[in-house]
Amino acid sequence: QVRLVESGGGLVQAGEALRLSCAASGSIFSINAMGWYHQAPGKQRELVANITSGGITNYADSVKGRFTVSRDNAKNMVYLQMNSLKPEDTAVYYCNAREIATTLHRYLEAWGQGTLVTVSS
Repeated sequence: QVRLVESGGGLVQAGEALRLSCAASGSIFSINAMGWYHQAPGKQRELVANITSGGITNYADSVKGRFTVSRDNAKNMVYLQMNSLKPEDTAVYYCNAREIATTLHRYLEAWGQGTLVTVSS
């Protein structure tokens, strides 16, 4: 069983920064891609940023230049540094992992439980 646990959400003012962390556990051998999605009230879940095990990154246009995704492959962790936050960044942020190999099984995808980020104007 693969488990993703996020931390670092909270309430900040516009222009401030937050750093989200996500730890993957469960006898993991490798993870191809890790990243972050967000879901605002009444909207669909959308990709924010992801990063492959080789370090290739992908960002939503709305966060380019403000957010940075990184990972520690040895620790099976992914981070999201969010700078210059805007009220429209307010959402629940979900950690995502794809193509996970454990010592016993392979999983296509796993999700964390989500962490709320609220940006006040």
